[in-house]
Amino acid sequence: MTALKLSDTLAQEAINVLATCDGNTTRAADALGLGRSAVQNRIRIAKARGMAPTAGTPDADDVQALKAKVKRLEGALHIHENQSEQARIIKDVIGSMARKVEELDPPTWMVKDQGAAKTPGVPTLFLSDLHWGETVFASQINGVNEYSIKTAHKRMETCVDSAIHLLKIISPKMDYPGIIIPLGGDMISGNIHDELTATNELNSMPAVLDLYSVLVGMINAMADQFGRVFLPCVSGNHGRDTRKIWNKDRHHTSFDWLLYRFLAKHFDGDKRVTFFVPDGPDAYYKVYNYAYLLTHGDSFRGGDGVIGVMGPIIRGDHKKRSRNAQIDMDYDCMLLGHFHQYVHHGRFIINGSLKGMDEYAWANNFGFEPPQQALWITNAKHGQTFRMPVYVNSKREAIKTDWVSVPK
Repeated sequence: MTALKLSDTLAQEAINVLATCDGNTTRAADALGLGRSAVQNRIRIAKARGMAPTAGTPDADDVQALKAKVKRLEGALHIHENQSEQARIIKDVIGSMARKVEELDPPTWMVKDQGAAKTPGVPTLFLSDLHWGETVFASQINGVNEYSIKTAHKRMETCVDSAIHLLKIISPKMDYPGIIIPLGGDMISGNIHDELTATNELNSMPAVLDLYSVLVGMINAMADQFGRVFLPCVSGNHGRDTRKIWNKDRHHTSFDWLLYRFLAKHFDGDKRVTFFVPDGPDAYYKVYNYAYLLTHGDSFRGGDGVIGVMGPIIRGDHKKRSRNAQIDMDYDCMLLGHFHQYVHHGRFIINGSLKGMDEYAWANNFGFEPPQQALWITNAKHGQTFRMPVYVNSKREAIKTDWVSVPK
């Protein structure tokens, strides 16, 4: 649009919007529904005419300005219609579930005290950072670990068996009202780095399909064993199909979210299984009156060789607690994965990983940690009680020795 064709009203509008956007041309372009170069051109013309920001209203007789306004409104309507159509398509594919997975309607067994003498509490098996489809080459990390689809299948089986075994030690009668299984993201490896694209055993979609069948079997087994299963779910950063993680519409760019929705669809109608998949990056829920906040942890950055991950996580926990306190959603414990280091702190629980040590951790001299997932019990009276890491490598044979000994 040339200087001769641009009306004073449109030129003035560009200057005014730029001022409200603190001089940010990109934000002004978004507000006007125009391209950045078009807005820059209008601003240049306005300045050439000696215009300054004003609070005046547009001239109702300016046909060009009115046409431009109509065009912007039509564009906004088109965007809204596209979003509505996208939501309709997703709903058609996923299905309209009787129990809305985006909203939390906690099962009564999670919030009602079953009686301290009857049950130790509600167990939680935290599953995250499975990195399904990734390959870890033993030869590249001194043979301390290896990972493949075959290994992943074995470790998931061991994880479930070991968790059930540990919970039977605590309560031989298995007097639990149900089990909570948070799915904390990075369920598949994804192709977010060139090296993963080149070395993954499975691409993203085949990895989702393979993991889907494994998790269906796992959830069925847990429902048979414990009677009821509650699964809060958040997405990670590895399963995305964008170059960078999105803040807006994060879930709809994540294969983690797709996996959760198909799982929820599979179990729709099974009253033993309840899914909670919020649209945002955090899932807030309570066990009895003990509040948890589940997040993946990719928003926590920083740390160094001395404090490791604790610095950014403690800062991040403080910020989230402050934010949640302002909206009456205080929590007792934050759950997160992402860092592949099992830490069971009173205020937060960092999950381990199914994958274990990999080439990245080895090259950066991170401390060795066996592949493991977190398991604990929430008691109605005491909050978190029993804390048990679940080691997911194949079981070792018991060593015959005295119950305690002093090496000579």
